[in-house]
Amino acid sequence: MLLGAGLTGLCTPALADTGQPLQPISAAEWNADKARHLLERAGFGGTPQEVARFAAMTPEQAVRTLVRYQNIPDKFTPFDDSGSHDDGLEPFASSRPAATDLAKKSGESLGVKVKPEGNRRAQQVADRYLYWLRASRLETHRLGYWWANRMLSTPRPLEEKLTLFWHGHFATSEEKVHDYRKLLVQNETLRQHANGKFRDLMVAVAKDPAMLAFLDAGVNVKGAPNENFAREIMELFTMGVGNYTETDIKEAARAFTGWNYDKLKFVVNPGQHDDSMKTVLGQTGRFDGEQVIDILLAQPATADFIAAKLYRYFVREDISPELKTQLGRVLRDSGYDIAAFMQTVLLSQDFYSPASTATRIKPPVELLISTYKKMELKAVPGIPDFNEQTEMLGQKLFYPPNVAGWAQGRSWITPGLLLARGNVIYDTVYPPIDFSAPDRTPNGLYQILPVADKLAQGLDVTTATQPEGKTMGDMSMSMQADRDEDFNTRLASYHAWRKAIEKVKPIPRDTVQLNLSQLLRQAHCQTTAQAVDHLLQRFVSVPVSDAVKQKLTALISDDLGTTDLNIADSYMEDAMRNLLHVILSLPAYQLG
Repeated sequence: MLLGAGLTGLCTPALADTGQPLQPISAAEWNADKARHLLERAGFGGTPQEVARFAAMTPEQAVRTLVRYQNIPDKFTPFDDSGSHDDGLEPFASSRPAATDLAKKSGESLGVKVKPEGNRRAQQVADRYLYWLRASRLETHRLGYWWANRMLSTPRPLEEKLTLFWHGHFATSEEKVHDYRKLLVQNETLRQHANGKFRDLMVAVAKDPAMLAFLDAGVNVKGAPNENFAREIMELFTMGVGNYTETDIKEAARAFTGWNYDKLKFVVNPGQHDDSMKTVLGQTGRFDGEQVIDILLAQPATADFIAAKLYRYFVREDISPELKTQLGRVLRDSGYDIAAFMQTVLLSQDFYSPASTATRIKPPVELLISTYKKMELKAVPGIPDFNEQTEMLGQKLFYPPNVAGWAQGRSWITPGLLLARGNVIYDTVYPPIDFSAPDRTPNGLYQILPVADKLAQGLDVTTATQPEGKTMGDMSMSMQADRDEDFNTRLASYHAWRKAIEKVKPIPRDTVQLNLSQLLRQAHCQTTAQAVDHLLQRFVSVPVSDAVKQKLTALISDDLGTTDLNIADSYMEDAMRNLLHVILSLPAYQLG
């Protein structure tokens, strides 16, 4: 029953686009509920104090404060790099076989020379390759925490919300990039241009090392163009499907030939760039990549596509063709100014309409950050692990599933995922006592620890690295002694994890610093009914029925043995945490 009641808002039909849906709301319509909705959508929710502050403004002041955030100082601490990378790793091989084959052929790879003689002459090359995969992954997890803490504590929430949106739009993953430094550069690029001109953002992303690595710029050369980036810029980044031909993709790919990166810098290799005539979307010239971007931005379909995608993310999924066209016109007339477009959207009647209010399923990252924020936490807890929790729910920062990014809306909710969301909340409210830090516990630990133990006992490498369950009698005669081999992969995995964990700084592992008793005292709650009302108003955007409120009140009153919080003041924390877990497990809590 609660599932149906909690999610019915998603089935609310879109407003008929008659009148002026983008007309701004009036000051007379502005109130605390609308301020709360604005903070939820243009950021990660608000505390009661923040809601009151924004409710005291005019709607124009409130929206401008969020949209024109450059006026607000931001002194957030830069990412604390562990220094796990060194220049010898460049250029990083495309695979382990590529790294070791190069070592055999040239005598050196990844900054390591092959031993002149002896067993396992290329072992250090295999070690180095696997080390960087492990170290970059661990650093990317630290990067996820750094960004999550920024989302939680920023005085400029729309900046981070837009950066998160663009991260899904220009999706690149550590799974292919294999370099947290490039992902950090991209994250900062998205943030720098988040509310600026879309052309500046598009050009910056096209020259971004992470994007160039992700979409195979290194093999996009004159005479053999690679179509990956050209296809995605048309299909996913600008116009959308159906507004171009395969010939347009092939011609545009030639314009981007020679675009590449050197370490963390964009470069153009003139000898690899095709400077001949090209025809893209009916226009002909000796186009380079920037000129192709300008051609794409001149297409009406691009403004419609970008405007509609922003609207679906920040307002509601269902929009009519007429409203989509109107939104595209607003964006195009502004010169693709994202701040101006967002200001129009966040002030609009449609943004605050019943069709748009509390009808959006919160994506996993937003769900957790908004929960922490409403709990008034000062930092993202290290126990449980934020990256593991969001991955369990389907959205891990810096690991989008593919170049199309994450699906939105109903894809976030299945019966299994709804249960998982409740479990994630439980582990936040009640931190697990059997927690094992994933950044100190290697993947495949069951394979690595036996190797370490056997080496410590003085066994030879062949014996120490044979798979568990195998005996020397199972092995061929050639393996009865330490094998003569170029390298040992299991040994390399052990060396790589040991070095990565030694080099990469650990993620701080504080538990959630939650004090519900204090929050309720500050709200002047005197009874269990008032406590229920306060927690529902603080955390839940969807109105909850009186019947549910009565059940929640009965639950907490029974746990406390009284309805009087003054009597229960000294012992009510655990019972309040149980109540909060129940509230945050309601289907209604998934909507914002």
